[in-house]
Amino acid sequence: MTDEIAWCAELAVVPGCLEPFGALTQEMVAATRREAGVLSYRRFVSDDGMQVHLYERYADSNAALAHLREFAKHFSARFSAMVQRRRFMVFGQPNDELRSLLNEFGAIYLKPFGDFAYWG
Repeated sequence: MTDEIAWCAELAVVPGCLEPFGALTQEMVAATRREAGVLSYRRFVSDDGMQVHLYERYADSNAALAHLREFAKHFSARFSAMVQRRRFMVFGQPNDELRSLLNEFGAIYLKPFGDFAYWG
């Protein structure tokens, strides 16, 4: 069993906001690179530029909480003006404090399937 937490979100880009969202993403990547416990921080865009999918992975619930607090302080308002969350899936077993915060994003929780020797 691992303490790692990950999430994948599907975002719809507000028309005309792909370029400014790219600039915001650049700021977010630079800031997140300095945070402890961030294992993966990736963004993917559809060919038509109307959807962005994000994938983030953290060492544990505390690292994810620290990231979300920084996000709320510095980026949340601009982020929410440029994209709409369509789906937010959380992988792992977040602690109660993180779960409470993620509930605000309409999170769908997925726990490990079986007691297999997973890797990666």
